[in-house]
Amino acid sequence: MNGGVGKARGVLRPAPGAPSTGLFHHARIAPPPALAGVVQHYWIVRWDLQGGPPQLRETLPHPNVHLACDAAGNRIHGIHTGRFSTVLEGCGGVFGVKFRPGGFHGFLRQPVSVLRNRSIAPEQVFGTVAAELATIVQASPDDEHMVSLASDFLVTRLPPPDAQALRVGEMVDAIAIERSLRTLDDLATRWSITPRTLQRLFNQYVGIGPKWVINRYRMHEALERVDAGKPMDWTQLALDLGYFDQAHFIRDFKALVGCSPVGYARREASGGVRLNRKSE
Repeated sequence: MNGGVGKARGVLRPAPGAPSTGLFHHARIAPPPALAGVVQHYWIVRWDLQGGPPQLRETLPHPNVHLACDAAGNRIHGIHTGRFSTVLEGCGGVFGVKFRPGGFHGFLRQPVSVLRNRSIAPEQVFGTVAAELATIVQASPDDEHMVSLASDFLVTRLPPPDAQALRVGEMVDAIAIERSLRTLDDLATRWSITPRTLQRLFNQYVGIGPKWVINRYRMHEALERVDAGKPMDWTQLALDLGYFDQAHFIRDFKALVGCSPVGYARREASGGVRLNRKSE
């Protein structure tokens, strides 16, 4: 089940020749209604690669703050501007809270941009009670139980409603799904707000500027189009995504993904990995 959670975006295919054996569990679970304005979803990853080699996993960034809990400790991660890479080995797991764009501002009580490309201890936001978060990963491997513990923790510390945060979150939602929002001016016109005010609001509530958010979601769309496996007109794809020419699209794609669009399209799917997924 996914509890209303949309499909995963920005997950990169393994590079050719990467190992593809082992067990991998990925769940994405919607928050209770009381947290719907601040939490996008919970995510749980568990893996068992015992007897096999380590595996590199990579994803493109999203405009979200994450709280991640694992056996090594708990950290709050701000927006990471580059692709996220992690090496999985042995047996382990991570429980995470993906906050809605704008949703973490009320907890942090300062511009979310201070977390850009940084991580901090939860105690810096929640105080000494953040030690309770350790029980999330220690109590049970059951997904629903962990979600219940995390929800109880956050609900009792829920900040007052912030109409501006909700508005900015709606803007990010629109950018993610509406291909017509390609530029800062498009966004400013749609919401009748000046570009300068948009920049200020996004840095305060999201943690990064609106142009970055637009470019990242267009790159997510590029991955989805390539992953569909259909013959690709690269020039047309670049134009569809709002680029003036193919060269600028290829430059941005290579800088973020680590290879050219053609090179990425040739990557082999990791067909040997056995997945146990509760949602995609």
